[in-house]
Amino acid sequence: MSEADLRFMRLALELAKKGKGRTAPNPCVGAVLVQDGQVVGTGWHQKAGTPHAEVHAIADAGPKCAGATLYVTLEPCNHTGRTPPCSHAVLAAGIRRAVVGMADPNPAAAGGADFLRSQGVAVEIGLLEQECRQLNYPFLKHSRTGLPWTVMKAGMSLDGKISRQRGQGGPITGPESRQQVHELRNELDAILIGISTALIDDPALTCRLEHGRDPLRVILDSQLRLPPDAKMLRQKSDAATWIFCRKDASTERRNALEQAGAVIHHIDADQNGQLDLAQALRCLGQADITSVLIEGGATVHGAFLRAGLIDQAFLFLAPYFLGERGTPLLSGAAPEVLLQEIKTETLNRDVLLHGLIVQENIQN
Repeated sequence: MSEADLRFMRLALELAKKGKGRTAPNPCVGAVLVQDGQVVGTGWHQKAGTPHAEVHAIADAGPKCAGATLYVTLEPCNHTGRTPPCSHAVLAAGIRRAVVGMADPNPAAAGGADFLRSQGVAVEIGLLEQECRQLNYPFLKHSRTGLPWTVMKAGMSLDGKISRQRGQGGPITGPESRQQVHELRNELDAILIGISTALIDDPALTCRLEHGRDPLRVILDSQLRLPPDAKMLRQKSDAATWIFCRKDASTERRNALEQAGAVIHHIDADQNGQLDLAQALRCLGQADITSVLIEGGATVHGAFLRAGLIDQAFLFLAPYFLGERGTPLLSGAAPEVLLQEIKTETLNRDVLLHGLIVQENIQN
């Protein structure tokens, strides 16, 4: 692979990122067409059920496709779903070489590379593969397990407190961190909190970016304590509000919340009488939700970690200590976990630490 190949694949990756939060259950994919060292067409997958990235790039390039090289972050699909196979569109356009970031993990869609090779198209796979995989962690997990990718987010002090006093809300971090949180909300399919956080903060759980979109709101509320006049049920938003509750929750409360616009899902309780979190995630996955931002609070964070259901963490650290009066990040016992692929960013006075969760005994 040449430096030019790397440059054009990086451009394809940047295009693919434009689809974050919009393509579920499909992956984010970007495509670039190059003729004689010049970009002649670009495209990205914009929404499930609409044309894929390759098709947009081919339409953009028009007759300049003939003899061109295609750079695409994911192997062109080779099946007919809601759209025709991209592998056939690539062949029909006269493209003579395809550089692919990663193979398609979905057996139903894979095979595009083999098809193109059988028709005389040169195909190379694996350029910037890790970057392509990182972009599509939610798609990869959902394809393999049916479960959404889960991201734990918390704003906290240096001594690990997420509120100044127990039972009180209010921001810990600065405006730059809060802006980043809205970026996450814009990029992920759903946002999840527990009922205690809902009652304390009465949050909107919306995305405040100018061109952002609201994620599905998910509340863990075993006995349906959320009031029907909660802000999230009164505001103007295109996103729905789902509430997971126990099967013995009040029918009267259910009726009132449904009348206010909430969607109620009864799920089982675990051996401790708490909601079965894995069952909640399965329900979300079955609805083609491929990523969930878990915003807490402490009880929810601890429960998800104990259940081994956190994939990634975004921790926003504010530069001060709050002491014993504050609410800790985790409530209850939690397993020892490690972060890997750690990255840090400075957000004015705050520091963002994020990485993948690995559950293991850190003393070994």
